[in-house]
Amino acid sequence: MKSCDVLIIGAGAAGMMCAIEAGKRKRKTILLDHSEKIGRKILISGGGRCNFTNINTNADSFVSQNPHFCKSALARYTPQDFIGLVKKHGIKFHEKKLGQLFCNNSAQEIVDLLTEECEKVGNRFQLGCKVNAIKNNDQFVVDTNKETYECESVVIATGGLSIPQIGATGFGYDIARQFGLSIVETAPALDGFNFKKEDLAHFAALTGVSIDTIVSCNGAAFRENILFTHTGLSGPASLQSSLYWKKPMPLQIDLLPNVNVVDFLNRMRKEKSKNLIKNVLAEVLPKRFAEEFCEYYKLAGNLSEISDKRLAELGATLKAWQIFPDGTVGYKKAEVTRGGVNTNELSSQSMEAKKVPGLYFIGEVVDVTGQLGGYNFQWAWASGFAAGQYA
Repeated sequence: MKSCDVLIIGAGAAGMMCAIEAGKRKRKTILLDHSEKIGRKILISGGGRCNFTNINTNADSFVSQNPHFCKSALARYTPQDFIGLVKKHGIKFHEKKLGQLFCNNSAQEIVDLLTEECEKVGNRFQLGCKVNAIKNNDQFVVDTNKETYECESVVIATGGLSIPQIGATGFGYDIARQFGLSIVETAPALDGFNFKKEDLAHFAALTGVSIDTIVSCNGAAFRENILFTHTGLSGPASLQSSLYWKKPMPLQIDLLPNVNVVDFLNRMRKEKSKNLIKNVLAEVLPKRFAEEFCEYYKLAGNLSEISDKRLAELGATLKAWQIFPDGTVGYKKAEVTRGGVNTNELSSQSMEAKKVPGLYFIGEVVDVTGQLGGYNFQWAWASGFAAGQYA
């Protein structure tokens, strides 16, 4: 049996950050991961360039049953703290939009940074290591396919259910349940939507069409593009909205956020009354969408033929188009998992389970889920940092 002070299960963003901080406290720390490769989710993030933080991070950027839980960790490890680490390692980066920071070159640079910092404080990695069982008497005993470990603290940093093709599992939730912790219902998030059959029949032909919109859902609103796919909607505004969506909620879409639609339609009625409605709409919307939209709402003929009432209804629909998705695409495409270990079970200061001293949960496995744009990495750094001060 091998002994250590801290055993971290999951060598991803949160796990490595926790290991770095525990190592600084001279805690003998070992990181286990069932993958043969460190930081696989980091490597595929941001199109391979890793959107490693967002300079606008605050608690309002996160969804949780307890919206206050994340405040403590986020306040103690800020985007500027991680940016300082990135600069220290000479990694070039840029702001893409809306506070999102990306590596200029490759996400591998972030993995290398974390690995180097771990090794600097004496941490050890054990890869290709599958955990069979965790028991807790006076110490934790963790049985794996390679070794049996005895330790004072166990940190669960195994992520959620999203992207199972790179090894994501529900292991962290299973461990939480084993030790009597409750789980907030999980769901795929930062994910595209599938249309219902009747909508798909109309809009599948629009695959590849992108529109600048404001998408609103369950009290949240996002001004970014939607993208039509062969099964539904994707694009940043759709992905953001999925974090707040639950079936059978509608998505409400302002298709013309910069246009006073009533003024536009009335002006067109005077200037281009003989123009077909679909051609008028094609002046402010993609042509293919304008055609499908008019067919969907049976808006045939020219503008002069439409009644005042119908014109007002058209204007209202363009500003608040409602779609009732059949569901999200699912964990295979979802960037993160909403829900997770109930934050009421954890200390917001240390991320330690209140019922089980020495057991910690960090990162995506916890019921704290950030919006698209680097927020989930910042939660990984912050929650890992917090646990690393105590584990």
